[in-house]
Amino acid sequence: MNIEEFYALFLKSNKVTIDSRKIEVNDIFFAFSGENFNAATLAEKAIDEGALAVIVEQKDFENIAKNIFYVPSTLDFLQKLAVYHRNQLSIPIIGLTGSNGKTTTKELIHAVLSEKFNVQYTFGNLNNHIGVPLTILSIKLDHEMAVIEMGANHQKEIESLCAISQPNYGYITNFGKAHLEGFGGFEGVIKGKSELYDYLKNHNQIILVNENDAIQVEKTEDYSPKITFGKESSNYDFTAFSKDHFVGLSYQNEEAVSKLTGEYNFTNLCAAASLGLYFGIKFDKIKNAIENYTPTNMRSQVVKKDDKTLVLDTYNANPSSMAASLNNFITFEGSKTIIIGDMLELGDESEKEHQDILNLALNLGFNTIITVGKNFKNINRSETAFDNTSELIDYLKLNKIQTDNVLLKGSRGIALEKAIEFI
Repeated sequence: MNIEEFYALFLKSNKVTIDSRKIEVNDIFFAFSGENFNAATLAEKAIDEGALAVIVEQKDFENIAKNIFYVPSTLDFLQKLAVYHRNQLSIPIIGLTGSNGKTTTKELIHAVLSEKFNVQYTFGNLNNHIGVPLTILSIKLDHEMAVIEMGANHQKEIESLCAISQPNYGYITNFGKAHLEGFGGFEGVIKGKSELYDYLKNHNQIILVNENDAIQVEKTEDYSPKITFGKESSNYDFTAFSKDHFVGLSYQNEEAVSKLTGEYNFTNLCAAASLGLYFGIKFDKIKNAIENYTPTNMRSQVVKKDDKTLVLDTYNANPSSMAASLNNFITFEGSKTIIIGDMLELGDESEKEHQDILNLALNLGFNTIITVGKNFKNINRSETAFDNTSELIDYLKLNKIQTDNVLLKGSRGIALEKAIEFI
C-alpha cells in the first residue's frame, strides 16, 4: 500500500483507531497484533461495522475489494501516514516533554490557547510511538494549532517522536529522577529529554524556557529564538502565590487562582500563560482558562470526601515528584495521613530513592505514614507497610483513617486510586 494513495482515503475518514471496540462508521482501523492476540482477525468485522478501511500486517487477511490492505508493519505505516499528514499541515505545533507535569501542562496550555484558537491536543496519555502518530492524525483541517505531549523512558525516543510531530515550539517541563533505569541515570534523563531541544535547534524553531531552571537555561544558552519566563529580564515575569492550598499566578497586578495544589504546579501555569500571551491572548482570558481548568485525572487533584480533604496524585510517581508532593502536603492545616506507593523503573537506584523518600516523610512528621508496594515494604518495618493495594484496602475496611487530610501518591502500577472509596 502506497502512503500517497492511502492518504486520499484517510482524508475521507472520521478518525484513525487501534481499538476494535471503538470503531465507528467511516473510521480507519489499524489492526495491531501482539503476543496474545491478532487484531487482523477482526478486519472483516470492522468493515461490517462501518469502518472505511483496515490496515493489517498479515497478507492472508488482505481483501482489497473491502478496503482491507496489507502492509509489512502496521506501526511503520501508521507513523509514515502521520508524517505525511504532518507535512500537509501549516499550523503551529507545540511539542512538550519532561519528567513531571507533562500532562497537566499540556491540558493547561490547551485550555489557555483554546480561549482564542481551535486547538487539538494529546488525549489522555497517548504520548508514545503509537499515541503521537494517532494525535497527529487526529488534527483536522479546521484546527489552528496543536499541543503534542511526548513521553519517553529511554534514549532516542524523543528524537523519534520529534521526527514524527515536527514541532515548531517546544517546552521541557523539568528534568527529574524518572525512568532512571531506562535512561541510565539522571544524566541520561537530561540527555534524553534534551532531544527536544536538539530538534528545535536543528530546525531553528522556538523554545520555551523557564529561566529559574538552571538546566533549561544551560541547555538553551545563546540560542534564539526562544520565549522565556521566570525573571524580570524574561519575556514574562510571573509571581506565585497560594490560596487555600491552591496555587495561583499573578501578572502585572492581575491574579489567577487555579484548582491545582502544590507550588510545583506554578511553572506549569507559567508555561501556559507564556504561550497564551505570546499568541496574543489577553490575561483576562488566560485567567478564565486557568481558573476553570479542573483536574480530573488523579494529578494534583484536591477533593472533599465526607469530613476529609483528599489529595489525589496517583497517576505517576518518581523521587522528584514524590518529594514535591510531600513537601506541599505538610503545609495543609490539620492532621495528615500519607499513603505512598512504590516508585517504579528506578533500576539500581530504587532502594536508595525509596529510603530517601521514607526518611523525608518521617522527618516531616506526618501523623500517619502508610506505604504500598514491595520496594517500600523492604525498608518500612511498620504495621502500615503493605505489599499491594489489595492489602491496603483490607486494612482500610477495618481501620478508618482519622486525620483531616489524606494524600495518595504512587506510580500508576500501584493503582492507589482503588483505595479511595474505602477512606
